[in-house]
Amino acid sequence: MTAHEIDYHLYGEEMQYVEIELNPQEGVIAEAGSFMMMDDGIKMETIFGDGSTQNQGFLGSILGAGKRILTGESLFMTAFYNTVVGKRKVSFASPYPGKIIPIDLTEFGGKFVCQKDAFLCAAKGVSIGIEFSRRLGRGLFGGEGFIMQKLEGDGMAFVHAGGTMAKKVLQRGETLRVDTGCIVGFTKDVDYDIEFIGGIKNTIFGGEGLFFAKLQGPGIVYIQSLPFSRLAGRVLASAPQGGGKQKGEGSILGGIGNLLDGDNRF
Repeated sequence: MTAHEIDYHLYGEEMQYVEIELNPQEGVIAEAGSFMMMDDGIKMETIFGDGSTQNQGFLGSILGAGKRILTGESLFMTAFYNTVVGKRKVSFASPYPGKIIPIDLTEFGGKFVCQKDAFLCAAKGVSIGIEFSRRLGRGLFGGEGFIMQKLEGDGMAFVHAGGTMAKKVLQRGETLRVDTGCIVGFTKDVDYDIEFIGGIKNTIFGGEGLFFAKLQGPGIVYIQSLPFSRLAGRVLASAPQGGGKQKGEGSILGGIGNLLDGDNRF
């Protein structure tokens, strides 16, 4: 497996995008909906699966697309190729506030495991597959289910983390306990399991769920401070309820209070 060699540059702080520079005939694959802009001379093509050499032929393409259904993604991916002489650029944007993490698979032994919606784009030739959990407890209570996504090959891939990203390098036997939704991804040698929090008060009143994710080294783990599910939950909790009033709209000033506090919604 030999992925295309691509150059890239990250722009922005909290709402980042990645600009990828393609030499003639080089390509990049991306999730549908992540495209931002491209130079003239870039050809866009919708493909089954990931278009890697592992999925050659009609049957291979069907199997590759089937794997994507299991991870909750679309049947199709989008490939972008430089079809002209000279370098051309194509850019992909993060879906919500956070950080884009460049992953050089050659530095991680050719494999990186990530949550199902973390993948953004990768060099043509990188295989995007599924990683089944071999442990019942992890599958039932791990937050990511039995299936995670795996990126394999020898090229560059890009994943997205919500909020601020933390990179933890675990030594052999070193353990890190994490909220299950805060995991972005980890290298292939990291042992991933779930652990019961314990204690009646912690279980009933702790508000942190029943389980931690337990990650044991050696390897590298990427953690996000703001999982999208947590952000969406806070937005839903603050949405207007019942008769259309917003949460906290109990002030005696009512609508006048909104004018005074700068809440000038469209």
